Amino acid sequence: MGTLKTVKTGDTVKVAKINGAGAVKHRLMEMGITKGSEVYVRKVAPLGDPIEVTIRGYELSVRKEDAEMVEVE
Repeated sequence: MGTLKTVKTGDTVKVAKINGAGAVKHRLMEMGITKGSEVYVRKVAPLGDPIEVTIRGYELSVRKEDAEMVEVE
C-alpha cells in the first residue's frame, strides 16, 4: 500500500514489512515496529521530520528516513 512516511495524521495502519537490513532494521524492531503491529500516526512535524506515532500503547518519534523503510497496509 505505502510506507509509514506517507500515512496522514490521524490514520491507523498495520505494519506489513520492514525493509532495510542490519542495525536500522534491528533498531526499528526493538522499538516495537514489527510485522502485524498497529501504528497510529499522531502528528507530523512541520517539515515532515520526525513523525510521532503511537504503537503498542506508547508514543514514539520516528525519523522520516526510517519511516520510509516501514511498509504499511
